[in-house]
Amino acid sequence: MQATDFKEKHQSGDIQSSKVERRAMVDSERRIILPPEMASRYGFRPGAEVFIDEVMNGLRLRMPVTHLAKVYVEPTNRCNLECRICMRHEWSEPLGEMDGETFSRIIEGLRGFSPVPLVFFGGLGEPLAHPDIVKMVAQASTLGAQVELITNGTLLRREMSRKLIEAGLDMLWVSLDGANPESYADVRLGAAFPEVIANVSVFRDACHLAFPHRPQIGVVFVAMKRNIADLPAILSLGSQLGARRFLVTNVLPYTAEMRDEILYSRALGDFVYGALLDLPKLDLNEETRDSFYRVMRSGKNVAFGGSRLGETNNRCPFIESGAAAISWEGNVSPCLPLLHSNMNFLDGRERFSRKYVVGNIKDGDLQTLWNKPEYVALRERVKIFDCSPCYICGGCDLAEANEEDCFGNS
Repeated sequence: MQATDFKEKHQSGDIQSSKVERRAMVDSERRIILPPEMASRYGFRPGAEVFIDEVMNGLRLRMPVTHLAKVYVEPTNRCNLECRICMRHEWSEPLGEMDGETFSRIIEGLRGFSPVPLVFFGGLGEPLAHPDIVKMVAQASTLGAQVELITNGTLLRREMSRKLIEAGLDMLWVSLDGANPESYADVRLGAAFPEVIANVSVFRDACHLAFPHRPQIGVVFVAMKRNIADLPAILSLGSQLGARRFLVTNVLPYTAEMRDEILYSRALGDFVYGALLDLPKLDLNEETRDSFYRVMRSGKNVAFGGSRLGETNNRCPFIESGAAAISWEGNVSPCLPLLHSNMNFLDGRERFSRKYVVGNIKDGDLQTLWNKPEYVALRERVKIFDCSPCYICGGCDLAEANEEDCFGNS
């Protein structure tokens, strides 16, 4: 694949709804020539190895494992809440905050990448609890990075909102796991729902006054049995708060109490072996609701409106998005779940997940750690995903930890 000149046709409107027509060319030797900006953004450089999936009506080019597109930075693992869904209920690691030297090493490392990866402030703790979080956002923004941050909203005071906007924050993600004071407090222990909504409203209003830089707001909802009925109301509430993006995630149970809260006991194995079923776009209403529900429960590999729901099976979202995570201590890991060792439950069984550390940012620069041969090999293995299907297997004690599977992966 090569990059060459190309034409883009833009229609006026908001960036999320505007239409951009992009075209690649095929030369006389059947090589695909990509638009240069697109090739750079997704890491399609000379010599890069690209995984290709055959999907409905075309091909999907997946980012090379050599391309770092997103870095999660954990400013602190301290938090001012005691949420039911948090890993800290089942761990014994020390608490701390990222020091200036460690963050400076991250900033220097990011300078070596082109384009500069997106920087996402978030991890196990509350990022706004770090005393220098505004300065950290500003430093990342000065690099030219897209900067995002997730918060529980309790520390998002008026002055903090103003400073984050001035520092260059591009996206603020707010965790909302309930749409009313009762359901919210049932998950986010120690937080006051009205206070959080008021804080986010202040941030929204401050964004409207900001010019020319206007951050966006996103809402994150952790879905479980105790709160899934609130999801429609969360979408409505989020829209009132000015949210432009919504992210619904599954709960990973870290305690025996939470293992019965999962909503994916069947979904992990769905679409793997089922017959193909193509559905057109349908109105979801009283007439179609029951039939649509039964179809989705049929075990078929369903395509709805041109997208096959099973195409993303056996994918790690962190590896697929070209991400790495850095703990408050400076440890570099492939993803957020591997930043800290913990006990959790898979298919109702307790298992131990050991943290995986590639190296520490204070002992080597980010580019060297990212390109470490064993780390590149790990990302390649995960891309291929030749792993044991523990969620449909049974009678094996290898599933009790994340250290080895029956295919010999470790």
